Formats: sequence, structure tokens, C-alpha cells
Amino acid sequence: MSEELRSHRCCFTGHRPDKMELVEKEIKPLLEKAIDNAISDGYVNFITGMAMGTDIWAAEIVLERNKRNKDLHLICALPHPNFESRRSMIEKMRFNKIIKNADLVKEINDHYFTGCYQVRNEWMVDRSNLVIAVFNGQKSGTKNTVDYARRKGVKVVNVLKSI
Repeated sequence: MSEELRSHRCCFTGHRPDKMELVEKEIKPLLEKAIDNAISDGYVNFITGMAMGTDIWAAEIVLERNKRNKDLHLICALPHPNFESRRSMIEKMRFNKIIKNADLVKEINDHYFTGCYQVRNEWMVDRSNLVIAVFNGQKSGTKNTVDYARRKGVKVVNVLKSI
């Protein structure tokens, strides 16, 4: 992966809603600020893992910003086929709207297996120069991703540190 390409890419990591103390309407403004700051810093490609919560909210924000700035692009990195199958109808609708409007949809693994989410997360970090995180400090896949990014020298911005 060329450093030039990575230098304009940002990915997201964060907890699912049931593991957060704050709700969507409290977290989305924090994500909006971090995404706007990233855009101001020259980031134009955003990678989402499409999990419920942080990933979906961030993707929706990027797509909203894309309406005013066509230079912005959204990449959806799915950990395995049928990733959305166990979601509610409303969450499936949100998921499908994002997929339909994304610039690229990539299935990272061709089947589910233990660890496929971490493989997806590392794929995103390996192609980014910035990680925007919603991280409460607890042991989780989000912590693993933040730790991996730091080991790889990828900058991490935790939006929860700003409150």
C-alpha cells in the first residue's frame, strides 16, 4: 500500500450501541467534529467496517458530507458475507442504504470464522493513516484495533477523550 494513498485515508472503530454509555444523538456530533477535522486535514477516503453503532453512524456522516464535497469517498469493509443478516429491519435498511451509496464495498473474508472481525479491522488500519475511534477503554475488539493502530504507528483520535 503506497504511503501516498494511505496518507488520505481514515478508518473508524468503536463499540456497538449496547456497550456504550452514550446514545447515538450524543456520539454523532463527536464523530461529525472528528470527521470534519479529518476532512480539513486533507482526508478524503473513509473506511467503515459497517458494524452497528460507530461504523454506521460514521458512514452516514461521510455520505452526508459527500453531498457537498464530491471528493469524499466511502469504502465499506465487510468482515464476511451476510454480515447484516441478524440485524433488525431498520438496521438492515440503514446498512443497505450505505452499501448502495458507497464508492467501494469489499468483503475481507469469504466466510465467517473466529477472528474474522479482527482481520477486517487490521485490513482497515493497514490502509489508513488515521483511526477515528469511539473507545471507552474497555477490553474489546475496539481496544484491539486501537492497540494495533498504535503498534503500526497510525494516529488514533478517540472522540470520547473530547468530552
